Amino acid sequence: QVQQVESGGGLVQVGGSLRLSCAASRSIFSIDVMGWYRQAPGKQRDLVALITRAGRTTYTDSVKGRFTISRDAAKTTVYLQMNSLKPEDTAVYYCRITTTTANDYWGQGTQVTVSS
Repeated sequence: QVQQVESGGGLVQVGGSLRLSCAASRSIFSIDVMGWYRQAPGKQRDLVALITRAGRTTYTDSVKGRFTISRDAAKTTVYLQMNSLKPEDTAVYYCRITTTTANDYWGQGTQVTVSS
């Protein structure tokens, strides 16, 4: 059963922009934290950005000033606006949703490729 649907990945040139979206299914209740992680080939999956229920945001240092995480008014869809993309941003990006009851949901991933 698909718990969330990611979209927005693709191929972009250096300096370009992409916007990722992740929409939670109606079966997910009491969403607490929504975040984006990424995994490059041969590397571990790392946090990119997250937003809490209260609206607090956290970014990994390498994307500060370039990426912006946000969500819709219903707090069921999370976005990642990625600007000034670099080749090192190339990875599979995963959406993660954590509920107040400590349930953890991962998306299927969306490929982002930045060409130089």
